[in-house]
Amino acid sequence: MPDRKIIGERLRKLRGNLSRSFIANACGISVSALSMYENGDRMPRDNVKVRFAKLFGKSVQYIFFSD
Repeated sequence: MPDRKIIGERLRKLRGNLSRSFIANACGISVSALSMYENGDRMPRDNVKVRFAKLFGKSVQYIFFSD
């Protein structure tokens, strides 16, 4: 599994120009949690990983497990 910093970078790229508050609301998480995921300080739980995947139209495998 890639390290949290790489995953955080991938999440930031997928978010693009969308606001953190938009993504957080869409995924049912707090803005501070999203910030921690994007900064590589925390990993989301599996159910949140699935929400990210659906929102971004990518697989959980692509976002969280590909190198």
